[in-house]
Amino acid sequence: MNTRRILGACALTAVAWVGLAPRPVAQSGATAFVGVSVIPMDKETVLADHTVVVQGGRIASIAPSTNATIPAGAVRVDGKGKFLMPGLAEMHAHIPGGTATDSAVERTLFLYAANGVTTIRGMLGDPRHLLYRERAATGEIVSPLIYTSGPSFNAKTALTREIAVDAVIAQKKAGYDLLKIHPGVPREVFDALAAKADELKIPFAGHVPAAVGLARALDARYASIDHLDGYVEAMTKSPGTPSEFFGSNLMKDVDESRLAALVSATKAAGVWQVPTQVLIDNLLDDVPADQLAARPEMKYVTPPEQIKDWIARKQNFQKVPQAERAKFLTLRRRLIKTLHDAGVPFALGSDAPQFWNVPGFSVHRELQSMVDAGLTPYQALRTGTANVGVYFKTESTTGTIAPGKRADLLLLDANPLQHVDNSSKIAGVVLNGRWMSKADIDKRLAQGS
Repeated sequence: MNTRRILGACALTAVAWVGLAPRPVAQSGATAFVGVSVIPMDKETVLADHTVVVQGGRIASIAPSTNATIPAGAVRVDGKGKFLMPGLAEMHAHIPGGTATDSAVERTLFLYAANGVTTIRGMLGDPRHLLYRERAATGEIVSPLIYTSGPSFNAKTALTREIAVDAVIAQKKAGYDLLKIHPGVPREVFDALAAKADELKIPFAGHVPAAVGLARALDARYASIDHLDGYVEAMTKSPGTPSEFFGSNLMKDVDESRLAALVSATKAAGVWQVPTQVLIDNLLDDVPADQLAARPEMKYVTPPEQIKDWIARKQNFQKVPQAERAKFLTLRRRLIKTLHDAGVPFALGSDAPQFWNVPGFSVHRELQSMVDAGLTPYQALRTGTANVGVYFKTESTTGTIAPGKRADLLLLDANPLQHVDNSSKIAGVVLNGRWMSKADIDKRLAQGS
């Protein structure tokens, strides 16, 4: 079974989620977080006992609580013992498309938001997603800020140069934010679509087709390479060997001495990485399938057959000798650490919904996977906050906590700089200035549990 091909077609069919009945949240005049510890994410620091005022969708002020001015009538949130950080981004997200109902789409978007994900980059677009992008921007629905690719370029949709170029033109005209590359695109077709994309100034990102290869992907200046696709293949001593699941079957042929040159080339190209390491961990580590199925967030996945399928896939992967799986995971973690240490830019993404990855919940698990690869909690958190502003060239308005910036915030019960899994201890979320307390979030989640 070619597992890389399976994941290359990930999310071509929508995953259904149980009902959550999301509704737009009322916009208050102002909300003040009083006595909170602020993690601005512009540097590794905590501003203790500060008051942050949010008004009109923006951060109005940040000041020591003894000097803070709180507008009359503002909603006051007691921040004592809590930590306020920028909202997170899911940079390899999927939004249901095709025949999925509107309620299924809105439920998925709410799951992201409920977990403090305030920006998503949809990586398998659909014309409907353009409408949801607008509805999210206006606050009509409870949703993160949406960036979306168009429908993917793959072995079936990019058969010829002419077809691919016409699709690039059409997606640019439609208003998509980027192009999504999937496996199976022939080299000559990729070259044509990349040239047209550069001409029209629309970025492309995603997988590295086998016929394209990592060197050409870097030369073409992908906006991001997702899943670390192409790196293991580029380290093999026998190019051309069919790759499965991002090179997991190639470990006996890997020459790790090639890593330094690949890292140097990636740094020079300025190509971003979105590793989705938790997806790989979910399928190849030693955690039993029934333990994954018992995770609390799995109650939001339906029908039950979906979980059964994930269990079967996990068990199938675990038939591969443990030593081989461990060697592959170790190499991927080394790739992440070495690329990051070299200054290659990273953005946070988990590939949700996909095997064991429930929207919103899986971003926090991806943060842990980044720390397991050797990043500090602060470095991992930057991939989902400050770095995202740099990626989208919106750092003047997003990614960190500062006056005038968009009020996308995450209130936590514990400090994530000490333990990154504290990012999931959510006390509330501010979504474009709209405050959702944990009680409100839990109430909405309970409606579908």
